[in-house]
Amino acid sequence: MQNDTANSPDSSAGPERLPVSVLTGFLGSGKTTVLNALLKHPDMGQTAVIINEFGEVGIDNLLVETASEDMVVMESGCLCCTIRGDLIETLRGLIKRRWNNEIPAFNRVVIETTGLADPAPILHTLMTDPVISTRYRLDGVITTVDAVNGSATLDAQPEAVKQAAVADRILLTKTDLMEQESDLMERLRVINPAAPVLSVIQGDIAPDALFGTGLYDPGTKTPDVAQWLAEEAYDQASQHGHPHDHTHGHHHDHDRNRHDDRIRSFVIRYDAPIAWDAFVNWIEALIATHGANLLRMKGILYVAEVDGPVAVHGVQHVFHPPALLAGWAEGETPSSRLVIIARDLNKDPVEKMFHAFMAQ
Repeated sequence: MQNDTANSPDSSAGPERLPVSVLTGFLGSGKTTVLNALLKHPDMGQTAVIINEFGEVGIDNLLVETASEDMVVMESGCLCCTIRGDLIETLRGLIKRRWNNEIPAFNRVVIETTGLADPAPILHTLMTDPVISTRYRLDGVITTVDAVNGSATLDAQPEAVKQAAVADRILLTKTDLMEQESDLMERLRVINPAAPVLSVIQGDIAPDALFGTGLYDPGTKTPDVAQWLAEEAYDQASQHGHPHDHTHGHHHDHDRNRHDDRIRSFVIRYDAPIAWDAFVNWIEALIATHGANLLRMKGILYVAEVDGPVAVHGVQHVFHPPALLAGWAEGETPSSRLVIIARDLNKDPVEKMFHAFMAQ
């Protein structure tokens, strides 16, 4: 994770920035079918969707109101554009044209990644570009998984396991073609305990089920910490034991799930107020030693120097600037809670290191 946490907590990193959802999934996982269905959906009226190629998404078969070289406006009101140059250029161009009233005033963005893509570079762009990070914020990662071939993909592709592990929503596609119940659902719950697994047939899903997964409630624009952290899901997962606790007699299972076994998710809690510099030093030490294996971190910190909670959010090698929230919830005892999703990294050494740095 590249460290953007060194900035002091900033109350300006608030909900007025436009939420961005990243739609990812392995080749053949049904992502394009989902996207085609979404583009037609009337609730996508104020959404801008960024794709790599119009050709990949059968735009010609969809209901198009107006079109230009790099942009079409659907009958639903959804704006669809292709990446020009690079993602930064496209996102900056969209916000500029929105300000100038050249395009419909979208209030949400969906970015579709290529099938083999690690979503990290996209998330990196959102979090670190000086213009984009003040205008957009990551709402969540949506990952499509094929119900028929998903287990084979997870067996063969560690990248697919990573896509599932960092997701806020998992879309299980082609469930109508499954001949029998597989262990895929259970496997996905083990890889990612907190992400709801939603069944999708022919790409049909309501946009509301996919969006609003970030820190801010989309209706009230106020922080919804409990939903965002989903601490209970990780606690329950750790109580039920980790999938790597196979006996040697289950060699076949162990072989099938070798990529899954490497994923860990856990919660670190700390009740005393912490010094911001101590947290930054700990993050820098953690990144230096385990950066490649930190997949996602989200947390609420009880920081000594400020009155309200501080939200921190990292995905893989990069951190959002910290956000100072208005205040603790009524009746809530201030404390720090960090949810960490990692590969080849157990809770015990991370927690000990955290406690050691905070106690300094």
